[in-house]
Amino acid sequence: MSEKEPGYAAPDLGLVGAEHVRRYRETNGEVGYLWNGVPTLLLTTTGRRTGQPRTSALIFGRDGDDYLVIASKGGAPEHPEWYLNLEAEARAEVQVKAERVPVAART
Repeated sequence: MSEKEPGYAAPDLGLVGAEHVRRYRETNGEVGYLWNGVPTLLLTTTGRRTGQPRTSALIFGRDGDDYLVIASKGGAPEHPEWYLNLEAEARAEVQVKAERVPVAART
């Protein structure tokens, strides 16, 4: 769909990165859960070099009780940092709206 077609809406890029995470947390997902019409969650991993918590807002899907995220980094040839962190330490936390759930990642 091109920008000139009826019904086209440019994506809202006003809520990205650390600002997305901050607003999601402040509002328990009231702001940030739906991002450009798709659901997002917060994934908190442990930094593989620093040992510090690192949180990313990610689009997700579900398969039964499982949360599904895709480590595409927008099609770049390398993996996103959060994926590399999960390779080093599979234990993480997912926040969906106000609910926080400990998870164990697997590919």
